[in-house]
Amino acid sequence: MTAKISRINPDQLHQTPGYHHITVVETGRTAYLAGQCPLDPGGSLVGPGSLEVQVDQVVVNALAALAAVNAQPQHVVRSVIYVRSDDREDLGLAWNRLTASVLGPAFTSASTLLGVAQLGFAGQLVEVDLTVAMPD
Repeated sequence: MTAKISRINPDQLHQTPGYHHITVVETGRTAYLAGQCPLDPGGSLVGPGSLEVQVDQVVVNALAALAAVNAQPQHVVRSVIYVRSDDREDLGLAWNRLTASVLGPAFTSASTLLGVAQLGFAGQLVEVDLTVAMPD
């Protein structure tokens, strides 16, 4: 049985820049992807100092993780985006680049965007955490 995914924006809540306040999964299995980091297959950080290059690598890695469980961006039901910055412009850049990418449909579900002081790898500027309603 394929999971039925509903995305809802109640009239009583504010307009969003593309995500939905609520995502409901009716049935099925769930996959929790570890935070996807801007590392190449060898484990090296890409794009030191470049948020754009790091976002692009996170997209590549997230797509590979989704493919490993036979899922696609539209199967994502929750995302959390971490940006190492307290500058709203950087957060907006990360959001806009992610939503404009091939991974973009993942961010139409319930989503949170955070500016943080530090991430796990030296020089890391972005990380994306995804929850997936598994397709059959």
